[in-house]
Order: sequence, then C-alpha cells, then structure tokens
Amino acid sequence: MNPSDIIKKPIVTEKVNKQTEKFNRYTFVVDRRANKLEIKKAIETFYNVRIDDVNTCVVPAKSKSRMTKAGVITGRKPAYKKATVTVAEGETIDLYAF
Repeated sequence: MNPSDIIKKPIVTEKVNKQTEKFNRYTFVVDRRANKLEIKKAIETFYNVRIDDVNTCVVPAKSKSRMTKAGVITGRKPAYKKATVTVAEGETIDLYAF
C-alpha cells in the first residue's frame, strides 16, 4: 500500500497535544487493513522520522440520533482504526506543514 493510502489524517485534540508534549507521541487515523509494521514504515517515509513504538486500536461504530422537525433521525458513525506512534528522542513531526 502507498503511505498516503495508509495514513488518512492526524488527530489533533487537547489530549493528543498533551501526549505529544509529554511523551513525544502522535495519533493518526489509519486504514483498517494496515498492520503495525505498515503503519510504522508509512509514517517514517512520509514524515522522515524514526518511530520507536506503534500502538493501534479500532474505535467501534456509534449510533447517533437527533430530534428535528421531521422527527427523530438516526444514523451511525463509522468505525475507524487509530494509531498512536512514539517518535524517537529529539525528533518531531510538523503536522501543519502539509
């Protein structure tokens, strides 16, 4: 797989920013079929950094509903795979450069 097919987008939240500052970890939404080795290789080639560790988890789908004038509308948010990577000491990823 192409590295741009594996890495879909970075996750930028307050919790992830704290992990980045404290532990040098970054979180990405990745393709569900990708394994840890493919994710590591894709991030290393795409961002030109060394990766020490990769942790993954599949976030399950959620049912959502809301009230409108037409009544209750229900739907589902899709499941996705999340990868948290630990970058080597002294290296950083600039998420806003691309």
